Amino acid sequence: MIFYQIWSFVAPGLYQHEKRVLLPFSILSAFCFIGGSAFGFLVIFPPAFHFLTSYSNSYLSAMPTVKEYFSLSLRLLLAFGFIFEMPVFMVLLAKIGIVNTKLLRKNRKYAFLISFVIAAVVTPTPDVVNQFLMAAPMVVLYEVSIIAIWIFARHPIAHQEDND
Repeated sequence: MIFYQIWSFVAPGLYQHEKRVLLPFSILSAFCFIGGSAFGFLVIFPPAFHFLTSYSNSYLSAMPTVKEYFSLSLRLLLAFGFIFEMPVFMVLLAKIGIVNTKLLRKNRKYAFLISFVIAAVVTPTPDVVNQFLMAAPMVVLYEVSIIAIWIFARHPIAHQEDND
């Protein structure tokens, strides 16, 4: 609903060729965000929550509050939602001429390092398994971005001016 309101505000000010480019990106972006959130909640959240509650023993029992549970789940939902936007964002950057497949391939090792640094900062637990569970999708999505740019953004959008 929020996205619809933003689109309703922005769309009247766009040229037809801009709408043709932005509308598919917007729809795909929404699906990627939902898919990333679902991946985070269904695949990543259970091991992360299990790790946080694994400190229980006969003297100590984990009793997370609803606030802590929602905070963890919301953080993972948003993080994975935004992470899964990477291919759409990269194709958009390629369409406007900022990145290309050659640049992304050349800087692959830095992207992998940055993926693991982001995972270390964003994951709620200090264990390596949860960090890897977040960094691995980022690395895969980086590779998907390169393929998506090769398929969809071979030629940047020409800056054209309409005389309407």
